[in-house]
Amino acid sequence: MPTFTSHLRRLSVLVLLTSGTFSATLEAEENGQHEPSGISSSAPVDASDEELLETVIVSGTRTPDVPLELPFSVRLISNKEIEAKLAGNLSEALFDVPGVMTQKTANGQGSPFIRGFTGYRTLALIDGIRYNNSVYRDGPNEYFSLIDVNSLAAIEVIQGPSSVAHGSDAVGGTLALLTQSSEFAAYEEGHAFQSGSTRYQYAGVSGSHLGRVEYNFGEGSAWGLHVGATVLDAGDIRAADLGRQPYTGYDEWAADVRLDVALDPFWTFTAVHQVLNQDDVWRTHATVHALRFAGTDIGQDLRRLKDQNRTLSYVRLEGADLAGWFDSAALTVSYQSWKEDGDRIRSDGRQELEGFDSGMWGFDSQLSRTTRMGILTGGIDSYRDDVDSWREDYAADGSFRGLRIQGPVGDDAVTLQTGVYLQDEIELHPRLDLLLGARYSWVSLDVGKFEDPVTGLANSYSESWENVSGSGRLIWDINEAGNYKLFGGVSQAFRAPNLADVTRFGASRSDEIESASTGVSPEEFIMFEAGVKAETGPLSGTASLFHTEISDYLASTPTGRQVDGLREVTKRNSGSGYVQGFEGGLTLRAGGGFSFSAGATFLDGVVNQFTDPGASQAVREPMSRIQPATLTGALRWTHPSEKFWTELNVISAAHADQLSSADQLDTQRIPPGGTPGYEVWNVRMGWNATEHLSIFGGLENFLDEAYRVHGSGSTEPGRGLEVGAKMTF
Repeated sequence: MPTFTSHLRRLSVLVLLTSGTFSATLEAEENGQHEPSGISSSAPVDASDEELLETVIVSGTRTPDVPLELPFSVRLISNKEIEAKLAGNLSEALFDVPGVMTQKTANGQGSPFIRGFTGYRTLALIDGIRYNNSVYRDGPNEYFSLIDVNSLAAIEVIQGPSSVAHGSDAVGGTLALLTQSSEFAAYEEGHAFQSGSTRYQYAGVSGSHLGRVEYNFGEGSAWGLHVGATVLDAGDIRAADLGRQPYTGYDEWAADVRLDVALDPFWTFTAVHQVLNQDDVWRTHATVHALRFAGTDIGQDLRRLKDQNRTLSYVRLEGADLAGWFDSAALTVSYQSWKEDGDRIRSDGRQELEGFDSGMWGFDSQLSRTTRMGILTGGIDSYRDDVDSWREDYAADGSFRGLRIQGPVGDDAVTLQTGVYLQDEIELHPRLDLLLGARYSWVSLDVGKFEDPVTGLANSYSESWENVSGSGRLIWDINEAGNYKLFGGVSQAFRAPNLADVTRFGASRSDEIESASTGVSPEEFIMFEAGVKAETGPLSGTASLFHTEISDYLASTPTGRQVDGLREVTKRNSGSGYVQGFEGGLTLRAGGGFSFSAGATFLDGVVNQFTDPGASQAVREPMSRIQPATLTGALRWTHPSEKFWTELNVISAAHADQLSSADQLDTQRIPPGGTPGYEVWNVRMGWNATEHLSIFGGLENFLDEAYRVHGSGSTEPGRGLEVGAKMTF
């Protein structure tokens, strides 16, 4: 089992290797031996030298630029890397990203932690459109898994607060997810084109099958249509030392359509529709079907599952290289629907059917102009989320007992959040840039009815909050070539209470049930960060130190009451705290087709918590589910013909023993004393058999390590062979 000392020893070796390479490469740069690259990645990239020199624009920020020029940490994961990882969902695609921990309450329910925060403190954007809705829960939730990772062209992990750019929830970081398109602008003007692909993957450890079909057609530089569909039959997972885990399989299908039309040389119209459906995703750890892991407890429910359906539709008008008042402009109108159905049968046979319907309209406008004061970017965004929820109770004999006042959240609820923002990118010196920004936000919440936790009767709620957030960040060229940078700054973030905070009613952790909490106020955060970036021919990487101060943190607080045999908790602004740490990732491209990548994450976090009912004084203790020290590494070799590649990679996590009081009571997911450390080794390879046929596969967890990611209710797969093929035309 890896120890913290062993992690430090490995890190010291990595630092020595990196420092030696850094010095040698810097000297070579000063002698003009290398040209800067535009790629930034935490893992080796399967690409030719020409592709490595291709400029990659980060579009999830309000100031699109290449990663090297941005004054914060950004990790890019391309569609090729997603396929090479054999990722079946978003969590698996993020598994080895420095600064990220991907918790799984259940197989098919993944939740990324970024710099110690997850759930509604991590913001997701799809093509720049806000994904988080007002039903998002505290802590890990399943909603990030309702995005088809196979439909994405790229994932941008923007680490650290970004409330200035995107408003509430962007605390630990932002996942900017970019959907695939026909890429019509890359084809010869006036000529018709068509292309497509079919892909199939099989995972032996679970007997899972994944299929993906894509088709593109249109007229070069005029218009293009992309159509895609994914089907996943996820089987029950076999875990090392545990065997087959019952009720860990599920079914999923998704479809996506995107139309792009060039209205003229400057303006483009885009229309997108996507849908994803999940059936029978069990929360197995809470049921009698769970298997013990390192001393965890078995749940008592006979059944606990959810069905999910989500859609997103949007239209966008976007202009670039405009002559007039603005250099660029974009206007987006979107609508997202979200339906959840839950089915729970308790140990005594009583059944609860509950769910919600969410419909969220969005409006986003953005304008940009280059002035003598710098590059000014500003705009207005607004989102309105309408939610209905329900719950039906049945006796053990199947007879109807009654209709509750609400489902998992309050019924007949409306959340409205509107923001106005302005950013300015200023050149203070040819080698020093400043990024300044500010946002005003207004958030309101109106709930038609929710169940009062004291009286048990229907109540209503209405409240609104305001916030002003700011950010100031610097980036400095260390050398004249501009491919070594220092960056740092101060960024604020906030999170307004949402529907789940104020009106939540339902099971939470292993022995908890959460009830409504009115009178709460927004959380506020401020992060201080300093880091270094490098982009050369052989070396690329980013490393940073950060410290995030927390104020008015909303935490689950015991009320002292028991409800259905569970401890009742409610939200309360508990006070202050902090999260601080180091994260870094590098890629070194050596000769002979070899490349090496490594990553490291070290976190520490504490926050004030009210651990006893009626307590007037909060107790400072570790943040819940803080990521343990984690190291990643990969060695890759690509044949000179670039038709074949193979990679050996490892992820190593230390014993997760920084536990809050709530963590220690979450005995179905977290073993006594914390989650054991682990080392997981994988070997992967790919072969471009012909111009149109690629074959890939891997032996995952080939040492058959029994492990869980900290805070998960699902034990990860043991040793298993994964194979797949992709045909293009």
